[in-house]
Amino acid sequence: MQGTASLLLLLLLLPIGIEGRRDRGRYIGRYKSSAPPPSRGLAYFDGSNKIKGEVIFTQPYTPENEASKMLITGQLSGVPPGRHGFHIHEHGDLRKGCTSAGAHFSLSGHNHGAPTAKERHEGDLGNIVAGPDGKVTINMTDPILIIRGPQSIIGRALVIHEKEDDLGNGRDEESLKTGNAGGRIACAIIGRTS
Repeated sequence: MQGTASLLLLLLLLPIGIEGRRDRGRYIGRYKSSAPPPSRGLAYFDGSNKIKGEVIFTQPYTPENEASKMLITGQLSGVPPGRHGFHIHEHGDLRKGCTSAGAHFSLSGHNHGAPTAKERHEGDLGNIVAGPDGKVTINMTDPILIIRGPQSIIGRALVIHEKEDDLGNGRDEESLKTGNAGGRIACAIIGRTS
């Protein structure tokens, strides 16, 4: 009986010795990270405005559960050639098309600005550039956006504008509000993804 109990105990402890200890759904050991898995969001453009593709928001977290810079990647097609303002808007409400998405996402109350500006709307992502074929490749980072918590981008709208964003440098009222980026040509709700 004592031999059976020892064997049972050994079998129970064997996975811990091989993989490390399991801690809240992730392994901590030689081959696994103690950091929480990254959080991800997805904005899917379905082509209803001729623009198709997806933009993925990935936010790694440290072992202390602190957010790192947001990585924004994606591929789009059907975008008119040239530079276009690219912003997160405050609402994910698209019942009236892109117009019901509200203003640029801004918790700070700052004026519109470049993604690198010290003061800007949280949703100011600058411009994307479409080639002559209408294709866009997105690969950028953002230091202030977050996926988790009350200031999350999840449930908000990602909007592509008809004109280039002047990054708030026009110094007129519209520049300080929208970057003079013009109308909204496509939008998608940012949802949580795996």
